[in-house]
Amino acid sequence: MKTTAIIVAAGSGSRFKSDIPKQFLEISGKPVIVHTIERFESAPSVDSIVLVLASSFDFSIYSKVVKIVAGGLTRAGSVRNGLNAVDTEIVAVHDGARPLVTVDEIERTIAKAKETGAACLVAPVTDTIKSIGGGEIADTLDRDKLRRALTPQAFKAELLRKAFENVEINESITDECYLVEKLGHPIAIVEGSSRNIKITHPGDLVLAEALLMDRLKA
Repeated sequence: MKTTAIIVAAGSGSRFKSDIPKQFLEISGKPVIVHTIERFESAPSVDSIVLVLASSFDFSIYSKVVKIVAGGLTRAGSVRNGLNAVDTEIVAVHDGARPLVTVDEIERTIAKAKETGAACLVAPVTDTIKSIGGGEIADTLDRDKLRRALTPQAFKAELLRKAFENVEINESITDECYLVEKLGHPIAIVEGSSRNIKITHPGDLVLAEALLMDRLKA
């Protein structure tokens, strides 16, 4: 099945209080977005890559990058723009600010989506999680039954298109699985690594640098 990765990196980096969007900040001598693209370039199951960016970017050195499209006002809008730009059977949506994803994680997530129609890369929850109410702890959740949603999240393209049909692009939607869940379609989980962090705050750059250096030593 033809597979396209949609890498979403249209954020402004406002939480970094930086004039440079976080996806263009450097770790280990390369912009975050470059590390991310390189992982998908190296994934055998990925046939092409579409970048969703708010800024211009020279992608000529990457053989699989076929298109750059403008981001939307929200994540949902950005993903929809990317989805509208592809003609493919499988779509793998990934946060451009997750540069530590591994080729193995990409491959296993795409393989599971081909098998089941929808797959989400996840990681264990290590903290004790409480539900609250009225300023008090209401309950302690069983963390063995909880997972953190990571990316990539992969789907049959026709399923993801259907999930987007009645979505307001201004909605605060943080991942694509939420939309597919609303359709009632089952989503398979693929166990991933807690090292697949999303760079959101300045301290995450330091952590990502350390994790990347540790990986290179292995």
